[in-house]
Amino acid sequence: MARTITFNELRALKDRLPDGSIHQIAEELGMTPETVRNYFGGYDYKNGKSVGIHIEPGPNGGIVMLDDTTIFDKALKILGLSDYPESEVVEDMEEFDEVAE
Repeated sequence: MARTITFNELRALKDRLPDGSIHQIAEELGMTPETVRNYFGGYDYKNGKSVGIHIEPGPNGGIVMLDDTTIFDKALKILGLSDYPESEVVEDMEEFDEVAE
């Protein structure tokens, strides 16, 4: 399933991963660590491959369309998240009204 995220959000997700996560994801998916790094915005296409991301110029580093979210989903699992960026939880309607204004 495709997903759209900003480049800065994608890099922030990668930066939150604990040491060794890139190698762990690469090993689990049978690809090189460079390919996983390329997914998160790297550009080592000599040793790694392109893995279905498209970057368009725009705010927050640009817009990234992820054609395949397998690596993204593995990163979320490592971090114990169900989604990223995490949506803000509004406790009561007064807070919601303030955010909406």
